[in-house]
Amino acid sequence: MTPKEKAEDLVIEMKIDYTVPYIIAKQCALIAVDEILNIDNIKPYVLHKEIIEFYQEVKQEIEKL
Repeated sequence: MTPKEKAEDLVIEMKIDYTVPYIIAKQCALIAVDEILNIDNIKPYVLHKEIIEFYQEVKQEIEKL
C-alpha cells in the first residue's frame, strides 16, 4: 500500500457514516497519524525508520486531500 492509498483509507475510515463531514474525518486521520508518530518519542526503538518515514508521507498525503 502506498502512502497515498493509506491516507485515503484512513480518511474514509474516519468518516464512519455520512453524517461526519469530510474535513472532520481528515482531521481525525491526521490525529491518528500523529499518535502513531509520537509513539517514537516515548520509546525510540518501537518504530523502525521505514515505518516512521511511511507515516510521515501518509500525513503529507492526507494534508493534500
